[in-house]
Amino acid sequence: MKYDVILGKHIDGLRAEGRYRIFADVRRRQGAFPSAEQVTQTGSKPITVWCSNDYLGMGQHPSVIAAMHDAIDRVGAGSGGTRNISGTTHYHVELEAEIADLHGKESALLFTSAYVANDATLSTLVKLMPGTVILSDEKNHASMIEGIRHGGGHKFVFRHNDLADLESKLRALPIGSPKIIAFESVYSMDGDIAPIAAICDLADKYGAMTYIDEVHAVGMYGPRGGGIAEREGVMSRVDVINGTLAKGFGVMGGYIAASRTLCDAIRSFAPGFIFSTSLAPAVVAGALASIRHLKGSSVERASHQERARTLKARLAAARIPVKDNPSHIVPILVGNPVHCKAVTDSLLGGFGIYVQPINYPTVPKGTERMRLTPSPLHTNAHMDELITALSSLWAACPMANGKFVRLAAA
Repeated sequence: MKYDVILGKHIDGLRAEGRYRIFADVRRRQGAFPSAEQVTQTGSKPITVWCSNDYLGMGQHPSVIAAMHDAIDRVGAGSGGTRNISGTTHYHVELEAEIADLHGKESALLFTSAYVANDATLSTLVKLMPGTVILSDEKNHASMIEGIRHGGGHKFVFRHNDLADLESKLRALPIGSPKIIAFESVYSMDGDIAPIAAICDLADKYGAMTYIDEVHAVGMYGPRGGGIAEREGVMSRVDVINGTLAKGFGVMGGYIAASRTLCDAIRSFAPGFIFSTSLAPAVVAGALASIRHLKGSSVERASHQERARTLKARLAAARIPVKDNPSHIVPILVGNPVHCKAVTDSLLGGFGIYVQPINYPTVPKGTERMRLTPSPLHTNAHMDELITALSSLWAACPMANGKFVRLAAA
């Protein structure tokens, strides 16, 4: 059996569709974000990063870096194992308490990523509560979809942010049966926001638990960075909040915040938690410093929102097909995987602007896009360079004709 031949055919299929992903070899420079270097076979060249999920630039914040250095000096590099076997340090305990306080919950539980947190929590809840039905928004993240699938229970998918469709499905379920409504706050590819309060109203009416993924909102919304639910004053109405430490907080890891009993149940029964080596103490210390800083500072959030509004307005004025939305996400629609990659290749190769193409399965086929992520550290000059480059590419790229002319910088 020629296994590589079989696997290679799948890779060839991706290449033929224009969906094969190539990683850019990037080297950041501390204190210089969004400036970085692309490492090539012949050396390196300066680039500007426009696609980082380090939304607020906290991965470069002096207090975060100092906390990580201090933790390494104090306790070393690794965590020592799973949380059950020597992998719990005081840093982990402090961070969970800080997260619980951030979301106004009794408890919190750390995971190696928000993906693992979603997968482990949703699947375990279904297994611990036989007969549970999950009602899932059709645009939920892959981690939520996988967690629901791994739970092996019944599910219903409701139309995106469609309260009438959600209620019709809730109404059809037996009164008193366990139910979980799973949804996101900010949907990261289109940038729209869920009607959290209205979903909570339906949950109250039909006796459902609410599970929200706030990964693209924590740190960036709310008076203390608790997310959209905090901004809208409904955190107490949401039963389980999933968040990340890798985006707004700029480090790595994921978590849930919920009741003490729920977190204890997941801690005690979820294989994704029990059998995973815990986050390194330095990473936890950095996340702790980031959360504490953003709880007390709104400067980064205000600047971030201003930068996103400004970029959207400038793109629209330049007739670049930017998708408007109420969040910080800035999607530029292309609608073809080959064209999308050609545009991003030209931006990087000709203009030193790094943006990754977003193709299927991350977004539906025919909706391929670039997803720009302006940060407080992106200046007007950075925007000038980006708008000039995109305008040049769009002028040379009659998308409707199915052709694209690769340009070099003038």
